[in-house]
Amino acid sequence: MQRGELGDLMAFLAVAEERSFTRAAARLGTSQSALSHTIRRLEARLGVRLLTRTTRSVAPTQAGERLLQTLGPAFDGIDAELAALSEFREKPAGMIRITTGAHAASSILWPTLRRLLPDYPDIKVEVVVDPGLTDIVAERYDAGIRLGEQVAKDMIAVRIGPEMRMVVVGAPSYFARRPRPVRPQDLVGHDCINLRLPTLGGLYAWEFEKDGRELKVRVEGQLVFNDLAFIREAALAGAGLAYLPEDYVRPYIGDESLIWVLADWCPPFPGYHLYYPSRRQPTPAFALLVDALRYRG
Repeated sequence: MQRGELGDLMAFLAVAEERSFTRAAARLGTSQSALSHTIRRLEARLGVRLLTRTTRSVAPTQAGERLLQTLGPAFDGIDAELAALSEFREKPAGMIRITTGAHAASSILWPTLRRLLPDYPDIKVEVVVDPGLTDIVAERYDAGIRLGEQVAKDMIAVRIGPEMRMVVVGAPSYFARRPRPVRPQDLVGHDCINLRLPTLGGLYAWEFEKDGRELKVRVEGQLVFNDLAFIREAALAGAGLAYLPEDYVRPYIGDESLIWVLADWCPPFPGYHLYYPSRRQPTPAFALLVDALRYRG
């Protein structure tokens, strides 16, 4: 294989993964016209069409998909080996990409990065906040952060936070006009602030447990958000009841800006875990971050 052919394959991989010449060109630091010429040259040399192009999208053909499945792991292996060379440097270096939810990013990941990164200027970290359960292999992330119960069984999972508890809270102004619920079924008569999660395809059902009995309640209300911060603000304003992580509202419970109800129906559960593919060979930089995040309780 000629050196130029390797570059053509990298160009194809970028377009196939991004499903866009525009995004692939930005990723590679080249122009769309140059990238399009490279793909045409590669297709001509191989004698097969690799990409189907329309005015709005780009997708691999059957031949392109086969080449993509071969090239992806191969280039991942090359990237890992190149990153592993950083162990010969005086300090770890390299890029680490992590997908996480907003709550874990603010409560666990950022505090760790803030302490760690000043001592390791050659480590770069990209944090993508996404409430969905991202396929970290397909999206080329080094790791993800999710609740322990959400981590796939074929992943290595490292506990990075304490047990968590969800709480139902409301402002005093809300309870001035509504009675406090004493059991989850009572929520049917309340204005509740809903959370929409893309992975569920709808609204999140509030989960409760007591004496081994599990219960999910589909609540109703005027407001739906896809972000915990807005739900908290709405609850503080007396707009309805909210179902939020305890640590996220603890200061407001402490100063009685929010009142906690149904406490006996909200037991703790496994907290956040960092997860990554079991076949991944950790680079020194990645191993350092994992160790820094590891929960030692």
